[in-house]
Amino acid sequence: MRTATDTQLISYDDWTLRVRPSQSASPRLLVLLHGWTGDENSMWLFTRKLSPDYWIIAPRAPYAANPSGFSWRVLDPATFGFPALAAFAPAVEALIKLIDQYSASVNLDALQFDLMGFSQGAAMTNLIAMLHPHRIRKMGVLAGFVPAGVEGLIQQKPLAGKNIFVAHGTQDQTIPIDRARSSMELLEQAGAQITYCEDEVGHKLSANCLHSLETYLKD
Repeated sequence: MRTATDTQLISYDDWTLRVRPSQSASPRLLVLLHGWTGDENSMWLFTRKLSPDYWIIAPRAPYAANPSGFSWRVLDPATFGFPALAAFAPAVEALIKLIDQYSASVNLDALQFDLMGFSQGAAMTNLIAMLHPHRIRKMGVLAGFVPAGVEGLIQQKPLAGKNIFVAHGTQDQTIPIDRARSSMELLEQAGAQITYCEDEVGHKLSANCLHSLETYLKD
C-alpha cells in the first residue's frame, strides 16, 4: 500500500505541491488542505490507508504565516478571531484554478474531486464546497469551522444532497467544540447531511475518527 514516502514534491505554476500519483486507469482526485502554519507535508498522516486509486495533491498555501509556515489568507495584524469568507475568497478561487490546470496537465478528470482540510484548511474546505458545490464529491472537515459571511450562500442550499464528514475534539482549545457544533448547524442549513465523529482530544484527529474518515472515503 502506498504511503507518504511515495509522494513527489513539485513546483507547478508558482505553487508548491506534494503529489501522490495513482496507477489506476480511472483515478479519483483527493485534495489535501493544511492548517495555519502548515505546509504541503502536513496532511499526509491522514492518508496512509486510503485507496491507491486516489491521485492525491497537497498544495502549500500561498501566503506566509507567522512565525513560520503558510496560510490560506493574508496575515492581517488588525484582524482578530476567526477569518471570514472575504479573507479566504482569493485563495478559494486560486485553488480552483490550480486544480483545473494541474489536472488537465496530467490528463486527470477533476470535474468532481474529493477534498479534506484540517483547521484553517477545513474552513477552506467548507467555503469551496459552498462556492463551488458542483465540484465536490466528498469532503472531510477536520477540526475546522464555517467562516462568517456565508449567510447568503446558505440560503441557496448549496450542499443539498451531499454527505460531509466532520471530526472534532471536545478538548480543542484552538477551535472550541461549541464553534464546531454551531458550524455543523450551518452546514445542515446549507442542505448537507453530516457524518460526525467527536472524541476527547485536543486540536487533532483521534485514531477513532481517523478510522471513521477512512471508512467514509472508501467508496
